[in-house]
Amino acid sequence: MNVKVEKTGNNNELKLEITVEASKFELAIKNVFNKNAKYFNIPGFRKGKAPINIVEKFYGAEIFYEDAFNEVVPEAYEEAIKSEKLDVVSRPEIDVVQIEKGKDLIFTAVVQTKPDVKLGKYKGIELEKTVYKITSEAVDNEIKKMAERNSRIITVTDREAKKGDITVIDYEGSVDGNIFEGGTAKNHELELGSNTFIPGFEDQVVGMKIDEVKDIKVKFPEDYFSKDLAGKDAIFKVTLHEIKMKEIPTIDDEFAKDVSEFDTIKELKADTEKKLQEEHEANSKNELEETAVKMVSDISEVDIPAGMIDLEIDNMMEDMNRRLSYQGINLDKYLQMIGKTKEDFKNDNRESAETSCKMRLVLEAVYKDAKLEITDKDIEDKLNELATMYSRKAEELKGNEELVSKIKETLESEKAIKYIIDNANIKEVEEKKEEKTDNKEAKKSSKDKSENKEEKEQPAKKGTSKKTTKKDS
Repeated sequence: MNVKVEKTGNNNELKLEITVEASKFELAIKNVFNKNAKYFNIPGFRKGKAPINIVEKFYGAEIFYEDAFNEVVPEAYEEAIKSEKLDVVSRPEIDVVQIEKGKDLIFTAVVQTKPDVKLGKYKGIELEKTVYKITSEAVDNEIKKMAERNSRIITVTDREAKKGDITVIDYEGSVDGNIFEGGTAKNHELELGSNTFIPGFEDQVVGMKIDEVKDIKVKFPEDYFSKDLAGKDAIFKVTLHEIKMKEIPTIDDEFAKDVSEFDTIKELKADTEKKLQEEHEANSKNELEETAVKMVSDISEVDIPAGMIDLEIDNMMEDMNRRLSYQGINLDKYLQMIGKTKEDFKNDNRESAETSCKMRLVLEAVYKDAKLEITDKDIEDKLNELATMYSRKAEELKGNEELVSKIKETLESEKAIKYIIDNANIKEVEEKKEEKTDNKEAKKSSKDKSENKEEKEQPAKKGTSKKTTKKDS
């Protein structure tokens, strides 16, 4: 195989001309023929028994070119990248120069390589580390949440539905007298006050009695995901079958024994305070690391190739598709539900992808500049940790070259971040009250909206039954 490399004139872009020997391409053609011979039906031969020269004469020699090309090119491309020691950060743009039986196969691959980084002064940066103080109120709130998780669901028969109740209803929705798709359900569990239905719906269920039938009038939001329903007035015929309520246990020593390994509520509170402190310390560390990386990234310069950003966006799409699959949908379906296209997704996430690429490149540059080192033992320790976590044998994981490469990359980034922080001037500051109440809630709300948008934008969210566990600390 022969490789010629030339610059295209664009940012970190190279054009590789790769020549594959005719004999190798010929072998690929034969492999493709052998795989597909059974499908050819040539007059005068039993199906699948015609020799390759007869098939080529009947259909044309070009019939095998595409598949043979696809068989040869990936390996030839990878070999070329390795032989030229190129650090490619984009998908290759492949073009055929020459493809003909009996001749060398020649194709080009336009790629973008990892750019150089001009590091800013990353040693001695000024950082603030937030110190979180655990209040008795925060501990009490955690204990209350624990009590709610261990609540008992009981059926109520002697009163009307009120906020906080779990109701079992049938509903049938219509717009302009026409029942619409997705607007009907039987025995649907709806917690009043959960805001999982159209605004105004749950408020009108409040006050209903068992077996009561009621027409509930609502208006779909103007930005509702279904354009056919957005902004429309609707009527839901609702039948209330059951009313249930949570019976929250009394928070005392018996509660502590029931939900934890402790004998007293005092011990449970002390343990809860300790866990909250550990959680906040971990948050403080993460915030410090994020700030440090962003600061060093902001003072550094790098011209990121467009192909690297495109590849990062593709990875983001694959990751989101994988996460959505756990909810029983895929990215295409999700984008359809929110009225967006893949092109919209790419545009919306381009800035984030560019930031991610820059931070990664900057950390790599710090790792090299500081002459840091990851040992074989570091990698082995991480592999053993993963093996234990996923109940696998460490030897199995060691054989996964892609996994080992990712582990090495992660460890290098972690070491670079630690180096930046170890050499920074850090000032400890107390947690700001407005950050605790407003900013954190806003972040949580934003995260919830992002993760649950698919659920929240439906006429109703299907109920789920929760299992109460004895131990829940």
